[in-house]
Amino acid sequence: MVEQTADAVNDDIVPLGDETFAIDTRMAGYRGITSSYLIRSERPCVVEVGTAGSAPVLRDAVFSLGVAAEELATVVVTHIHLDHAGGTGELARMFPNAEIVVHERGARHLADPSRLMRSARMVWGDRLDVLFGEMSPTEANRIRAVNTGDAIDLGAGRTLTAHYSPGHAKHHVGLVDSATGDLYVGDAAGMYNPYTGDVRPATPPPDFDLEAALGSLRLFGDIRPQRLMFSHFGAVDEVETTLERSVEELRVWVDTVRESHSTGGDLDHAVAMVRERVLDRYRPVPEEVPEGTQEILETLSGAEGNVSGIVHWLDRLRAEQEAAGRHGSAD
Repeated sequence: MVEQTADAVNDDIVPLGDETFAIDTRMAGYRGITSSYLIRSERPCVVEVGTAGSAPVLRDAVFSLGVAAEELATVVVTHIHLDHAGGTGELARMFPNAEIVVHERGARHLADPSRLMRSARMVWGDRLDVLFGEMSPTEANRIRAVNTGDAIDLGAGRTLTAHYSPGHAKHHVGLVDSATGDLYVGDAAGMYNPYTGDVRPATPPPDFDLEAALGSLRLFGDIRPQRLMFSHFGAVDEVETTLERSVEELRVWVDTVRESHSTGGDLDHAVAMVRERVLDRYRPVPEEVPEGTQEILETLSGAEGNVSGIVHWLDRLRAEQEAAGRHGSAD
């Protein structure tokens, strides 16, 4: 073990009890945006990695908590979006004995992230390098693909159990800690803003699907977790009310975009409607929060990205309905 001192826990590390620690990975250098977690069990495990640029921050935090490079047993990502898994290849090199765990639909993209990076660069352009950095490949023989019911051994009978939870992404899993009842929600419950207590949906293209997202939220409620461990951002004790708010906000955003879409409004029109009718539901971020943090939070959970994903889903629904109608006519 790395020697741990009394002052090892710094402002970026929050002890949560039961050998669980939240670690601020300082996305793009700013606090309060992306959270990883260390479960310092018999077989230590990191949940969520953050961006490629965050990998050194996470490494140093793990070391400061007394886990040496060769001792980390597992790294788990809830899904392969770059703000959650972008640093996986880097972290795999930093912790050479760790098994890398991901949903089975995301495994090939960790081994060969070239397609994922091309798609991300089309979306983000030059901002990609500042926000996320470049995802490095992870050795395929170190990747374990999981689906619902698969357990990750944390040692001494403690496990993380995977639960497939699509809607935000087709390669998304939630993870339940058997010792604490904590549920690591990734982005399936939206984004929790620690500065305001608000929850916004996370509905980016191309995978957003309303019914799948609502199904995942019902699943999370049925699990009856003790806490929700948000990747954006932090641990939340008020489980039932937070999940109810996640459902409510998701429906408000979708209903607003659907209204614009049904009247022939384009993407800009839908974004304008959301800004007019929806965004004032949320408390303003306190002035002391750095402007850079506010900008990145708005980038990740703002009107443009969320509306784009909802419009993409509505267009897909319409195409499917038209195809079904043509098929029915042919019959």
